[in-house]
Order: sequence, then C-alpha cells, then structure tokens
Amino acid sequence: MKKALLVLLWMMVCVSMGAQTMTHRDTVLTQARYLKSIYRTDDAIALLSELVVPEAMDEGVLAELADCHFQSGAYEDAAGSYFMLSSFSPRNILYKIRLMQAFYRLRDYPMSIQAGEGVMQLDSIPAVVSFVGDAFQQMEQADSALWYYRKALELKPMNPSVVTKAANILLQKEDYDGALAVTDPYLAEDPDNPSVAPLKGVALYRKGNYEPAIQVFERQKEVGNDTYPIHYYLGQCYWRTKVLYRAEQEFKTAWQMDSTDVNLAFSIASLYVSSTPSTRS
Repeated sequence: MKKALLVLLWMMVCVSMGAQTMTHRDTVLTQARYLKSIYRTDDAIALLSELVVPEAMDEGVLAELADCHFQSGAYEDAAGSYFMLSSFSPRNILYKIRLMQAFYRLRDYPMSIQAGEGVMQLDSIPAVVSFVGDAFQQMEQADSALWYYRKALELKPMNPSVVTKAANILLQKEDYDGALAVTDPYLAEDPDNPSVAPLKGVALYRKGNYEPAIQVFERQKEVGNDTYPIHYYLGQCYWRTKVLYRAEQEFKTAWQMDSTDVNLAFSIASLYVSSTPSTRS
C-alpha cells in the first residue's frame, strides 16, 4: 500500500512537471507569435530558440522559427528550417511552398523548382506553377518557363500577370501569332487591360498589321494609359502608314518621356528626313 502510494505521488509529480513544461512552451509560442506580428522577429527568434533541443523535434516551434527567419529575410536559415519540416511532414504543402520561396530569394533556382514541383505533386496550385515558370525564366530557360506559364493559364486563364509573362516570351521568340493566341482569350473578357492589350498591339505591329495595332494603342490612350510604349508604337505605326504628322506627335510625346532610347532617336531623325511639308501638314 505504501509502495503504491509512492508510485502514485511520483506519477502526479511527473504529470505536474510535464504540464508546467507544456504551459511554458505554449506561453513562449504565444509571446513569439505576438512579437512576430509586430515585426520584432529578432526577439521572437531569441525566444523560440530557447525551446529548440537537438534530441527532440517540436514541429510547432520549428514552424514558427522558420516563419520568423523568412519574415526577417534570413532566407538561408528559413530554407534549412523548412527543409527539415518538409522532411518531417512531407505532405505539408505550406512547408514546400515556403521552401520554394526561400530558395528563390536565395537565387537557388534549381532547388526552388524542385520544391515547387514537390508542391505540384500534391496539388495543382496556379500560383505555384507560375512561380516555377518564373524560376526557369530567371535561369534564361524560356521554353521551360513558357511551358509552366501555359500550364498555369490552363488552371487559371484570367491571370493578367501570367498572360503578360507568356506573351513577352513569345514576342521575344518572334512568335507573334502565338502572342496573339495568348492575349486574345484574356482580352475577350478584359479588353482594356493596360498590361495585356499593349502586348497585343506590339504583336500586331510586328506582324505588319498597323491599322489594327493603331486601334489597340489609341484605345489605350482613351482609357488613360499614357505611357512611353503606347506613344512609341503609335508613332511607329503612323510612320509606316504614312500619317507622318501623327507619327511626329507621338514621337515627340515619347521623347519627352524618355530621351535615352536610341531607336526612338533614330526614328525621329528618319521621320524628318523622309517627311515633306505636304505630308506633315
């Protein structure tokens, strides 16, 4: 009986000590989350580090620590922490996404791609697919980037950022029909989009379809897109359709915005050489 009582007392002490330990952990986590929320991440990291012990893996503590490292811009530490978390919990999508982002910030694009592809094995998230495309683009692998951008658009067609990225690659590849095929479906729903519509205008201009290109760029001016490319390409289109006085107006406006473009300077000089009083009036 006495022995049983001693065992019971010992168990009660152990439970009490364990509860105190868990209470301390939870208190530290709460304090650290608050410090993180007010961007005192260094203080949060210092608190959380006290809970990290080599012989035990506390996923909740390590996750908070990893997030603090990421928020503070310590991407190498964040990548290491998220790699451990992802290994411990391989089906946790958040850990893999953060790992992908951390490697991207470190400019370790192959590892970022690997992490992103790990996410895609679990879920088809359009933003992640596009992010992998961005990593390939950073590595100057345009064909691979374009493949992922197209995949992202299959998942989420109405994404102007991805449409813009895909169209720019196609314009660089001189695939103007491809650029139109990417921009037209989006513009059917949002015809005046200020990032997508000008790319359609550029594709039409480079195909030699100057009149339709003029319509695109003039519409952009009407809706308030008063930017250098709009005036530059309008000038080029009017020049090639022999409406030289309009070309001169657009080139002058573009010059006031950016007088460093050699192509614009050459175009203005060529315009004045080729123009006559009758054509400029």
